[in-house]
Amino acid sequence: MSNLNVETPKPKQWIKKRSLHHRYKRSEVATAAGFLTPAVVLSLLFIVLPIVLAFTYAFTDYYLLKPDAKKFIGIDNFTRMLTDEVLRKSFLNTLEFVVLVVPLQLSMALGLALIVNQKIKGNSFFRTAYFSPAVLSLVVISILWTVMLNPTSGLMNQILMSLGIPKQPFLTSATQAMPTIVFISAWSGCGYQMMIFLAGLKNIDSSLYEAADIDGANTLQKFWYITLPGLKPITMFLVITTTIQAFKLIVQPMVMTGGGPDYSTMTLLQYIYEYGFRHRNIGYASAITLAFTVFLVVISVGIKRLFKEEAA
Repeated sequence: MSNLNVETPKPKQWIKKRSLHHRYKRSEVATAAGFLTPAVVLSLLFIVLPIVLAFTYAFTDYYLLKPDAKKFIGIDNFTRMLTDEVLRKSFLNTLEFVVLVVPLQLSMALGLALIVNQKIKGNSFFRTAYFSPAVLSLVVISILWTVMLNPTSGLMNQILMSLGIPKQPFLTSATQAMPTIVFISAWSGCGYQMMIFLAGLKNIDSSLYEAADIDGANTLQKFWYITLPGLKPITMFLVITTTIQAFKLIVQPMVMTGGGPDYSTMTLLQYIYEYGFRHRNIGYASAITLAFTVFLVVISVGIKRLFKEEAA
């Protein structure tokens, strides 16, 4: 019987190391590190470092013009927040905006998505037209609406007068300013949610609608029992993201009303900006920012759990 040269099998660990070494060469690793380094550096400078500094300054009386005089004051900034009436009003204004704009904006987005999802002529034009406000700058949109809502010579009041309706103060009224900003914000942002809803509608199996037609279901029943359940994951995502974006409202009231009249449109983020950069009280502004961040995390987790419980 002849001797056979049988190669001794190498350990699996050695083969794994060899394959990894073969798969990732040093030049490839260096190239990947070169691409990652700018992103990591920018993230550290503009995300991680500000978070760390805000957490540190929240427990100090840091005044921007006297950076060397800051001292540790414990939780004094947080106890001060409990008695700050303007802060309380700003928080309630922000909460009112979120409660009003989130369902309105998502309802408008879903309605537009259902319209452009139909096979009608000129569908691409309407899809582009509905989405176009979402790509415009909020500053530009706010300025345009401020001009149109001018209480004396604005286009909207001219239209109302031609219909026999008296002029409305809109942005100069403490009762009308916030609802006006809610409508403008919902109109300008619903195009983005519309495109996401549209993508979700495309993914719903058309055979479900065909089966519903055979069973004699009407349009409302198909919407309630097929469309809405099919859009549930997308709706959860949009509710969370839209809520967080709504809590960060600052551009529209800052440009259109300046937080007035009588603090009726002052939002939490605008109040942080006012105290941090105009009053230069970085310590107190950082404490509000920290509390606001924790609040947003709690809200996001709560919404996510609510959707999970409904799914269960």
